[in-house]
Amino acid sequence: MTPKGNPAPADSPPTALDLTDRARNFRLRMAIVDREAQTALDMTRDRYGRIVHPDAAAQVRAHRDRAAVEAYTTYLAPCADALLDTARHALDELPPARHLEGWRTMLDALASSTAAIRRMLDRPTAPGPAGERAQHRPLWPHLTIWADHGFIASHLADLDQRQQHKAPLTVDEQQMWTERARAAQRRGELELTESWYAADGQPITLAYLVEEDDSTVVALRGDPDAPGWQVIGHYTHEYEAGQVLPAPVPPGVLRADFSEFNRAEPAPEVSLQELIQSVIESQHAGDASNALLSATQRGHDAGPMVRLQELLQTGAQFAGALETVQGRQVAVRLSALGRQIEFLTREVEEAAEDLGATVAVLPPHRTPAPRLRPGPAVGTTPPTPPPRTSTAARHR
Repeated sequence: MTPKGNPAPADSPPTALDLTDRARNFRLRMAIVDREAQTALDMTRDRYGRIVHPDAAAQVRAHRDRAAVEAYTTYLAPCADALLDTARHALDELPPARHLEGWRTMLDALASSTAAIRRMLDRPTAPGPAGERAQHRPLWPHLTIWADHGFIASHLADLDQRQQHKAPLTVDEQQMWTERARAAQRRGELELTESWYAADGQPITLAYLVEEDDSTVVALRGDPDAPGWQVIGHYTHEYEAGQVLPAPVPPGVLRADFSEFNRAEPAPEVSLQELIQSVIESQHAGDASNALLSATQRGHDAGPMVRLQELLQTGAQFAGALETVQGRQVAVRLSALGRQIEFLTREVEEAAEDLGATVAVLPPHRTPAPRLRPGPAVGTTPPTPPPRTSTAARHR
């Protein structure tokens, strides 16, 4: 079918732009549906993230599933097969690279999900809301495969619209510019700004080459922190570079089972602020000890200190997965910090147990001092928090 807002002649095959627009619109609509569902599901949880209203949660998921099916039939159903055919044709034209086999497998998975969705929608169902829910519920995993990974098919289908890179430098010019850039790097005046991967799997990095009071945008091929990188072009500004350099391919993921739309249910979690407040409100040593032990608790409902260690370990995995010299160095640092947090967690756990073993209470001379805490004046707003810092480098 053709969506009402995007008519097309019946005898006119969709262009690559039409196909990628439809897939992009489907993903945008799915993102809205998922965000609205997560917001509604939050209303069914308690303060620790546990669902305490299961019937309401089931209704939210049923509404989400129905909206996702509507998005599919509106945007993707009319063009999924054509999009996959165009993507496969473009994939066959690409030069050999490590990522192509994974992309081919992903296209096969998208095709399988498309066939499964079509079978389920064509299957007769019982009338009424219960039958609709029974039909839509198993569709969500297949729809999210398209929402999560359809961008790979869109990228491939869009390849014919992109320019082919032509090396603007002769061999001698490339050597000269590479030597200038390496000299600037030794002086600390090669400022990296943006990086991406080309279709052949090679990393490309834009940088400002600073010489005295002048700077030039240069493009590097290879890891800037490893031997062997070269300058493949110099430009007046970044926009000019983007017009002639190889187009970026979609970046990879840290874990193959990643899904933005099928996240695991959040584990019960007590915040650090709440644990601090628990210690302040404690009068018995055992109560303060329990608050400290909650920070070091392990397992499904792990405490904040254990979660921090998991964050550092995951960050180390990410840094190592970049497969760059600097990434590997950062991975080592984060792994070392994770081991330090593990040591600190054990120390806190032992200290908390010792505190609980004191079997003591706060002395009565520590009397409260009641005070009125005035609220903010009418018409005033809380102070603005300081802005978050960010690195200069950008990534396509």
